[in-house]
Amino acid sequence: MSATVTVDIGTTGVKLCLFTSAGHLAASDRHPTPTVEDQWGEIYDLDALTHIIESFILGLDTELRASVGRIAFTSVGESGGLVRADLSLASPMILWHDHRGAEFLDRLDAFDRTAIHRIAGLPANANYGVSKTAWAKEHATDAQDAQWLNIAEYVAARFTGERWAEWSLASRTMALDLERREWSEEITSMFELPVSVFPGIRSARDGIKISDSFAATLHLSSSTTVHVAGHDHMVGAAGADLQPGELLNSTGTTEGLLFLQDRPSTDVQHERSKLANGVACAGDLYTLFASIPTGGSAFATLQGMLNLSESQLITMTDELHAAYLAGHIELATLPLVLPQFRGSPPPDKDATARGVISGVHSGTTARDLVFTTFLGLVLQFADVLALFGIHPQTVKVIGPASRNSLWLQLKADLLNTPLSVSQFPEVVSRGAHALASGQPTLWSDTDPRTVLPDADRHVQLAAWSEHVRPQWEHLKATPTTSYVPLANALSPQETS
Repeated sequence: MSATVTVDIGTTGVKLCLFTSAGHLAASDRHPTPTVEDQWGEIYDLDALTHIIESFILGLDTELRASVGRIAFTSVGESGGLVRADLSLASPMILWHDHRGAEFLDRLDAFDRTAIHRIAGLPANANYGVSKTAWAKEHATDAQDAQWLNIAEYVAARFTGERWAEWSLASRTMALDLERREWSEEITSMFELPVSVFPGIRSARDGIKISDSFAATLHLSSSTTVHVAGHDHMVGAAGADLQPGELLNSTGTTEGLLFLQDRPSTDVQHERSKLANGVACAGDLYTLFASIPTGGSAFATLQGMLNLSESQLITMTDELHAAYLAGHIELATLPLVLPQFRGSPPPDKDATARGVISGVHSGTTARDLVFTTFLGLVLQFADVLALFGIHPQTVKVIGPASRNSLWLQLKADLLNTPLSVSQFPEVVSRGAHALASGQPTLWSDTDPRTVLPDADRHVQLAAWSEHVRPQWEHLKATPTTSYVPLANALSPQETS
């Protein structure tokens, strides 16, 4: 068996790894995700992204590079664009949180939205690919043979000369019939799109041979295969050896909650909860998923808001963790933080929602705000978990949160549930290797540690949660408004 190069294209970073034939991490690197601005917003800088990937492969020593037999790409689930048959772009590569196709959703009525959830298992939302595809078609000058590709699928196409989709990413377009596992003409017709705008679908295991030109450029064997491993959270589930009944808590810029299930959950209750169904990367299973827009990104928000360096904030969270364990945190004196810094999670899923801080007083400190932000993240997590109606047998945590002891302990204590926390840094990349190579994975290989809840602290947090619940619900109901400069808001008479 040969080695695998994995490329994980995230919201803020690109992670590159090389796994040996035995599944050991032999090399890794990471770079900020390269983006540029167009007239509508932020898009991928594709030449820069390709250069990052090429540089990593060419930078491997000769022996390691000679061992490479496959390249596996994974990415965020809803980024992409229209790509012609000759692989030229008919549209920009749009980021997942870009809502430039929202106007096409505004035309749908309640019956259309219910049909979409029944067929695709998703709430009608502008994050998903089909509305972006409609926008791209409308703005393209020549899109006759163009097809929607996710960013991972596009880079794979660039390396092979062929276009295809992968199952978990296809299920994030809002155009896939989950039960029939085929593109839905009923949905695409709502957006005046032909089904052919979406390509054929392959599994992560089913790779395509690298093009001769890329093999020569990268000094790789011409037999190297290229794979699209899938949606990063779902690929993380493979890397975590997730089993039915277990919860994957995948942390990064956002925070994901993912269960595996035997069939999609498309009833009225799940439609109201706005949980997202999908196709698992391997096998015949489905996924039930929720994304909390603010996860690890709260760390950067706190740095900017409180003018703290990364090292200062890490030190502060470590000190707060120690103080919390010692019982030196007075919950009653803390402000309440609703950490919707990047929008709200299900069941609202409002991209315009923003964070709210309540209860600040003359004695409030930066330490208080840091502690209560993580407490707010945990309370928000508990709210979203309740939507599933499932009590997980095990909670597996992957991603940056595994290094934040305060965040983990607060979560374990509030939920009164042990957490199994991976200490291996690249579980998603490990999943991409496993899916592309067919090599099985074991959770024990990620060096997990257990974070246990404390009964007394659980009682205290549960009482605090019940006490602040009316205020918490009031903050969640805060109207969202877009900022309008004062000069624009005033009438001409008022500004003259």
